[in-house]
Amino acid sequence: MGKIKNDVSTVIIVNKNQQQTQSLRIKTKHIYRLKHYAVFAVLVVLSLVVSVIYLKKENKRNAEERQKLIAEVYRLQGQIPKADTVKETQSRAQQYIEGIESKLKNINSYLAKRGLKGFSHKSIGGPKIDTALSEEQSFAMYDDYLSRILKDVASTPMGYPKVSDLTSFFGYRSDPFNGGHAEFHPGIDFRGNKGDKVTCTANGTVVSAGWSNGYGNCVRIRHANNYETLYGHLSKINVSEGEKVKVGDNIGLVGSTGRSTGNHLHYEVRKNGKLVNPVNYLRLN
Repeated sequence: MGKIKNDVSTVIIVNKNQQQTQSLRIKTKHIYRLKHYAVFAVLVVLSLVVSVIYLKKENKRNAEERQKLIAEVYRLQGQIPKADTVKETQSRAQQYIEGIESKLKNINSYLAKRGLKGFSHKSIGGPKIDTALSEEQSFAMYDDYLSRILKDVASTPMGYPKVSDLTSFFGYRSDPFNGGHAEFHPGIDFRGNKGDKVTCTANGTVVSAGWSNGYGNCVRIRHANNYETLYGHLSKINVSEGEKVKVGDNIGLVGSTGRSTGNHLHYEVRKNGKLVNPVNYLRLN
């Protein structure tokens, strides 16, 4: 290997069988960085393996939690008497049935706003009810039960804050500002154009709305059941601190503010103050 210039080296390749040689000119800095490139490649492979293992465990845990929600709703099916079996004099009982139907429609509305498939509400049932209770009391318990399910669904982050392709996932990745290093990415990124609408994924209260270091223009929302969501790099913020928001509300616009290499939405989910993989909350099951 002979050095021709300060920044260029010549690599000589010798063919033993034909006694011929070939030369290849390469920037010297790449030769000195071969070890770094190799180490970085190994780190990337290891991070991918760790991410796959972690995602499998998290997917299994979240699938179990969501399956409980689905099971609760399906247990409601087929247990309340059909409307034509209820005496005409029981008008209040009929109102309870209609109220329950309305709540299931609201549940489906929340899921639809998240891009998720809703529940069937052709027939309704519920948890075991004391047979000593009147029909009206039983219907009231069904109504209360579904009200709690509705609140949980409305306050749990589910679905897409922006329906588009994912460009970066949760976990370790190559640092977009320094390809020679790896960094932990605390959320997921969605592809977008400046000005695209960003929507809230659950009912909650805005706890911060403004500039937040590397996140740039950022909105953080606190939800029930100790959930929080974060929306970063916004070009515009449409909500203010302390404001109550509902699923599907437009909270801001896609941008590239803060530590960003281009227009996109950065999205995070926290449970009990700890980061969790938002991918597990994009679909119900």
